[in-house]
Amino acid sequence: MPIPIYGAHDFLGAALRTLPRGRAWPRALSSTLARFLAPFMLTPARFCEAAAAFPSEVFPGTALDMLPEWEASLGLPDPCAGDTPTIAQRRAQVVARLADSGGSSVAYFVRFAANLGYDISVTEYSPSRCGVFRCGSAIQNEDWAYCWLVLHPGFTPVNFRSGLSALGEALMSWSNGPLVCEFEARNPSHLILRFGQNGVNLITDWGGDLL
Repeated sequence: MPIPIYGAHDFLGAALRTLPRGRAWPRALSSTLARFLAPFMLTPARFCEAAAAFPSEVFPGTALDMLPEWEASLGLPDPCAGDTPTIAQRRAQVVARLADSGGSSVAYFVRFAANLGYDISVTEYSPSRCGVFRCGSAIQNEDWAYCWLVLHPGFTPVNFRSGLSALGEALMSWSNGPLVCEFEARNPSHLILRFGQNGVNLITDWGGDLL
């Protein structure tokens, strides 16, 4: 059941109905008394509107007025968000931070990226070995055992959405900067991260030596 929202007109009518009866207490909305009371009804109407919006503020994925408080509790905004993050990007970063339970597995990083709003895949590698080395392949040294290639779209669009975006935001923005920044902040010390776009083979560009 949706939360009822009462406006200033509703509160004015309720106030007039509580007045004593008599010619000195008219209940008509066009009366001088009603016009005098009308400005005082704006405050309870705002309280009612704020109360109806409160459930959405409780959850970081839909918060707006309380979004700065969610961010402050998580040490946000930080450089990972970029210079002008959208409301949607800020919410995604809050959700990702709150849901972050730590980890170093592929599944952990894929899940963290999804909470951040990115669809990625991770490719793992191994050093070249006799008997499994194919002629023409790059010779990969021991460091490749600790290398991940994080593949993501060339850009991840964030569309303006009525009711979820803020006035003045672009109709569309795109940046994979937060993904790279957040991953590098969580990168285990032994792991070598490389980032690439889906469908682009970057191994031939790097060669076989990561150092």
